[in-house]
Amino acid sequence: MTADEGSVRVDSWIWSVRLTKTRSQAATAARGGHVKVNGVSVKAAHPLRVGDEVRVRSAGRERVVIVKRLLKKRVGAPVAVECYADHSPPPPPRVEVPLAPRRDRGAGRPTKRDRRELDRLRGVR
Repeated sequence: MTADEGSVRVDSWIWSVRLTKTRSQAATAARGGHVKVNGVSVKAAHPLRVGDEVRVRSAGRERVVIVKRLLKKRVGAPVAVECYADHSPPPPPRVEVPLAPRRDRGAGRPTKRDRRELDRLRGVR
């Protein structure tokens, strides 16, 4: 399960510590240049060692982690967290989107006056 010495493929490690949902997503991220090890873009098969800094960009957020332990197989979340030190910046705050106004069911089509009010609320014109 663990590889205490040597190295592990970077895509396999990213998947096994749950930074991506699938190994193919990890390999695709590496192929696309979204995975950096010690500041250098790497391919999926790049060997990873203890102490390396891994930067993974996914879902509009960059994760920065330091490898503490190498894994070859996917493990549970509590064990996965122990295998790296997370130095990621905090995620940006969520922007709350106001709900769109809803018409009552069976109220029919909006009148011209209703449409103008909706446009005014949306900021159109």
